[in-house]
Order: sequence, then structure tokens, then C-alpha cells
Amino acid sequence: MSDPVRIPLAPEQESDEELVARVLAEDRDAFDALYDRYVKRVYGFVYKRLGNRPDSEEVVQEVFLSLFASLASFRGESSFASWVLGIARRTVANRFKKPRAITVPLGLEDELGALESSTAEPPMTPFEHYEFLERIAQIDQNVQHNLNRNQQRLFRLHHLEHRSIAEIADQLGKTEDSIKSNLYRTRKLLLNS
Repeated sequence: MSDPVRIPLAPEQESDEELVARVLAEDRDAFDALYDRYVKRVYGFVYKRLGNRPDSEEVVQEVFLSLFASLASFRGESSFASWVLGIARRTVANRFKKPRAITVPLGLEDELGALESSTAEPPMTPFEHYEFLERIAQIDQNVQHNLNRNQQRLFRLHHLEHRSIAEIADQLGKTEDSIKSNLYRTRKLLLNS
């Protein structure tokens, strides 16, 4: 009897770990399969944080270069997808730490000077903007998962619509002390989650 013929699995049927092992054995097709499997997900993750297509495409390239360079360090302690997105998160954060040249579109120098003199606060740096967006996403997730409808409504009215305690109490037919107490508990829930 002859040995059975082994038919290789298609790349989409192989596990991430199997593809990683093949890449480490210098199989270029395996890296292409990993790239194809994760490029859209990484791009979506990066674009959500940068909101700029050219920068996002550049960062995605950096992510996959980092991934390839550090693939041997993948130990499988978490899923490969988590590991890849961790590299993407660090790459985005590192991008904001790098000093970047300030560019001014031609013909707008005078408008920029007028804008700078009219603003009291300096604009956010890209890193501050990234941290701000990350914090907002975290707060939004906490609001959705940890607050009931009444707490969400109070949070929205006071912190997002900037309504005063008196306005909220009047609108909801409650005392100001009740609103203050509920807002205190709501903030405490958000800070502890």
C-alpha cells in the first residue's frame, strides 16, 4: 500500500499559527496569506484613529513591516489577531510621538497667521488628538455598557449638552439634589469601570 497523498490546505483554511510557522520557514506565500487575511482589519483600525487615507496607508505598511520583523517573537499567549492589533496600536501611538514638520498650504499663510492670533489655546498635537479620541471611545463604551438609560440620559444632558443642574431637574421633574446625587453616582461608575 502506498502512502496517502497529503493535500495542502488553502491559506484561508490554515490557522494563523500554521501560517506563522510557514513564514518563519521563509515561505513567502504564507506571509502574503497573513497579509491578505489582516490588511483590511488593520487598515480599518488605523483609519479609525487617524481619519486620513494617505497616513493610514503609510502606517499600515509600517505595521506589516514591524509584524514581519518581529514575527519570531509571537508566542501565542494571545490570539494572533490581538497581537497584530497591538502592533498597530503601538505603531499609531509612535507616529504621534515623532516630531513632524509643520506644513502650510500655499496661499494660506496670511489666513493661518490670523487664525493663530485669534485662538487662545494652542491646537492639539496629533498625539493629544489620538489620546483624546481613544479616551472618548473608552468613555462611550463605558457609558453604553455600565450605565442604565436614566444614567445615560443624565450624562448626555449635563456633560454633552451642557445643561445646568437646574435645567435638568426642571425637565425631569426632580429636585436638584436628586440630579446631583445621580450625576455623582454616574460619574463614579464611569471612573471605576
